[in-house]
Amino acid sequence: MTNYSTSQLRNIALIGHSSSGKTTLAEAMLFATGAISRRGRVEDGSTVADWDDEAIRRRISVSTSVVPCEWHEAKINVLDTPGFIDFVGETKGAVLVSDAALVLLDAVASVEVGTELGWGYVSERSLPRAIFVNKMDRDNARFQAALRRAREVFGGTIVPAQLPIGEGPDFRGVVDLIGMKAYLGEGMDPVEIPAEMADAVEEARTQLVEAAAEGDDELIMKYLDGEELTTEEINRGLRAGITSGNIIPVFCGSALNNLGVRPLLNALVAFMPHPAEAAVPTAQRPDGAEVALPADSTGPLAVFVYKTVADPYVGKISFFRVMSGVFRGDGRVYSLPSGVEERISQIFVPRGKEQLPVQQLAAGDIGGVTKLSSTATNDTLCDRTNPLALPQPIYPEPLFSVAVSPKTKADSAKMGPTLTRITEEDPSLRWRFEPGTNETLLAGMGEVHIDLAVRRMETKFGVGITTAVPRVPYRESVTRSAADSYRHKKQTGGAGQFAEVHMEIRPLPSGSGIEYDTSRVFGGAISNSFFPSIEKGIKQVLVSGPLAGCQVVDVRCEVYDGKMHPVDSKDIAFQIAGREVFKKIFMAAGPVLLEPVMEVQITVPEEYMGDIMSDLNTRRGRVQGMEQVRGKGVIIAQAPLAEMQRYAIDLRSITQGRGIYTMKLSHYEAVPAHIAEQVVTQARRERVETEEE
Repeated sequence: MTNYSTSQLRNIALIGHSSSGKTTLAEAMLFATGAISRRGRVEDGSTVADWDDEAIRRRISVSTSVVPCEWHEAKINVLDTPGFIDFVGETKGAVLVSDAALVLLDAVASVEVGTELGWGYVSERSLPRAIFVNKMDRDNARFQAALRRAREVFGGTIVPAQLPIGEGPDFRGVVDLIGMKAYLGEGMDPVEIPAEMADAVEEARTQLVEAAAEGDDELIMKYLDGEELTTEEINRGLRAGITSGNIIPVFCGSALNNLGVRPLLNALVAFMPHPAEAAVPTAQRPDGAEVALPADSTGPLAVFVYKTVADPYVGKISFFRVMSGVFRGDGRVYSLPSGVEERISQIFVPRGKEQLPVQQLAAGDIGGVTKLSSTATNDTLCDRTNPLALPQPIYPEPLFSVAVSPKTKADSAKMGPTLTRITEEDPSLRWRFEPGTNETLLAGMGEVHIDLAVRRMETKFGVGITTAVPRVPYRESVTRSAADSYRHKKQTGGAGQFAEVHMEIRPLPSGSGIEYDTSRVFGGAISNSFFPSIEKGIKQVLVSGPLAGCQVVDVRCEVYDGKMHPVDSKDIAFQIAGREVFKKIFMAAGPVLLEPVMEVQITVPEEYMGDIMSDLNTRRGRVQGMEQVRGKGVIIAQAPLAEMQRYAIDLRSITQGRGIYTMKLSHYEAVPAHIAEQVVTQARRERVETEEE
């Protein structure tokens, strides 16, 4: 592939709801630019962008693919993102390395939940954007209805840059309101605008010219004075308005039948910003100093790794964007934050699964490299003599967790490293060991997200995994003070054992942890050398408490007396005495079971507010506040984790996929008595079954 300068590049993320046609549009762009000679279909699993086995099987995009298109001496790096809500990490990574976004709307369904979410991610970075109303050839397709809905939901100056010629089965082309030409069929050559559209075109053209003029003081004065703006002036005003985000142009077409795709490519090259015109990121030196990094090939080298793919055969494939400088193959670079020098062999331009070798990539371009040893997603590659680290993005907290366990002993040894590899590949996946329940947890954005990760572990790395609903990490504590003693005495021949410990335990405020005190022991009743032994015995119980086998928290243990034997007292005797006296007193001190309570923020269309409130009541939820934001209801509530384990599935069911939520730990509080009784009974039954085995 030809090397392109920074000003010739356009990095554009395709954003939209699942099935809005993003992958089909990327395929049409490749076909229109001559990169491929035959268009693939999502249904057949033959598209360039959806090359992953899981994407082909599910017939939806599950990861971001880069499909560069060469058009009119420019290179458009099209980033085809997943529209399904579970794959937010992929979408965020694509937005991070893009300079603009093309938001797809279905001409029938208009703005859908995935569209709103994607728009929000684009807004976080204040990227310039355009809208493409796709599927104009579908029955009931309505361009003006989609336009009105976009204005209602998104606001801003949303103006048509094209009008459709016909709608539904009658759709046969587009009118370009900028060049004032029509493009029929696949739009190879412009033709005259149909006479019956003259009035609609004139009205829409006026809106476009007004929007172009408003972005430039000189142009608005000329326009208000009644002077005609030249085509060059309109183009200049539009480009400035789009780059600043003040104007959002709307295009239309049918990606499936390649209608309106070539005029769209013309507009993307002409009006979307190149990397040097985009917002300037800030990098940080090791001493904390911040450095502005415009996309300049003469600047210091800074390469941001936005995505990692773990391949069992090739090894690690790292996809990157050159933020500054020129990235060349066959050299060495410095990786931050690991501080390791990496050997770079061949760099390439990805086109789906294809790797097109290149010698170098200019600032602003997107590429890939294999076999980096210590570089992970969101790391920075730079020169050792000029170390620079780019800021790492913040991904949403996972909402859906499963407990994972290996199917066989062979899988057990490989499970940990494989979990690490797949979470490196996708930062919105996390895994951890939960000591409170002795389970390994894999957390993601939803059921499909987790299912995909588990299948990849099996198909790519040969690790069999079973999943289950995680246990709730309950905790145990006490509600009042209690004191008692325990004597351990063993005389069965040979060396004896003797220890007597008097202890008092008291409740502590939430979050205090465990305190251990022996300052009340006087007169050498217990030798100082045995105090650590008593503490060791207590710690044995803290991990698996006397009530339900859960972690013990927020308790103060005070040893205030005891006895020892000059010969038979030893370490093990005081460990046993410490353990048993703690268990005895704990059960007498008003033991209580504590459960994690989550803070939940739920955003739903206002018509679902009543249903959500009713559902929260059944989950022992407590509403803390409500507000309206741009036609959406936001509910802030607290609810026990035990009731929210599968809320991601239930919320989608209640709101038809239009609700979203975030959840984080708020605090622990006592479980209601009737529920605590069930938990304790179940825990004791499991303990008995385990002992019998």
